[in-house]
Amino acid sequence: MTTLIPAADLTKRPVVTLGGEAVAQVKDTVFDAAGGQITGFTLAGRGLLSGPLKQGLPWPGVHALGPDAVMILSEEVLRARDAVVDRGEADTGQVRGARVLSDAGLELGTVVDAVVEGGTSGRVAGFEVATTEAMGRHERRAFLPAHGRLAMTGDTLVIPAGLAGQAVDDLDELTAAWDRLRTAGETGFRKGDAR
Repeated sequence: MTTLIPAADLTKRPVVTLGGEAVAQVKDTVFDAAGGQITGFTLAGRGLLSGPLKQGLPWPGVHALGPDAVMILSEEVLRARDAVVDRGEADTGQVRGARVLSDAGLELGTVVDAVVEGGTSGRVAGFEVATTEAMGRHERRAFLPAHGRLAMTGDTLVIPAGLAGQAVDDLDELTAAWDRLRTAGETGFRKGDAR
């Protein structure tokens, strides 16, 4: 069974080398919204009074995204923070706070958080959405699996109209849906859809 993690839960998660040394903590998750992938993390120092670090962690430097820590081989995988943020956010919108529209033009809600697959893929598995009446769940939270022809344009996530009917109420249901879709090979964003 796949482990799915809300991106907000990654904040303050320790970044640890395979040798067991805690080198930083996650400050924020950087996404390539159009590609449906984590591209890296901005980092903060460890401890209460530590501030942001000048280094970031690009996704290729992640050895594993686990339930309690982000594992890296060594500190050598860290890069300049600006390189991690620029690459991940250039020509893409912010995922959190994005409007969710169906490809039929119906406003379905607002993205509260992205849900990512643990392990080594870095894929966005779904979204937690504050819904509108159009989803029949006015002012509720629902989880939408990330499959079909999804696109991110500016501050708007566009999803297939039928996806709204596949909304589930909790993370466990999203995990089951993601596992079924992944097995069927229907997961993820399609490159080039965000135009």
